[in-house]
Amino acid sequence: QVQLVESGGGSVQAGGSLRLSCTVSGLTFDDYTMGWFRQAPGKEREAVACIKWSGGLTYYADSVKGRFTISRDNAKNTAYMQMNSLKPEDTAMYYCAASSIWRSPPYTPDFHYWGQGTQVTVSS
Repeated sequence: QVQLVESGGGSVQAGGSLRLSCTVSGLTFDDYTMGWFRQAPGKEREAVACIKWSGGLTYYADSVKGRFTISRDNAKNTAYMQMNSLKPEDTAMYYCAASSIWRSPPYTPDFHYWGQGTQVTVSS
């Protein structure tokens, strides 16, 4: 059974930082592209950042470039996203997801495995 478990969300003030983690079990982690997505109330889910299985290629949404950094540790079956200079508009539920395909920009239907989400709230 494939499981993706996110952690690290919380409430911070604007300008603060958070680090999200996603630990994966039940699949060969280093065969998969890992992605972070977010969904705010009343908005569509959007891809925030993705990293290819080798870690050599990454994608970032324009809205987070220069502020967020995605990484992975294949030995720990874990993906991370460091979020700095957080803004109130970053407030959303954040999900990690896994795909056997690398595509940039990412195509959400490629991601077949999803975590349960972790809430990030940024206050002004």
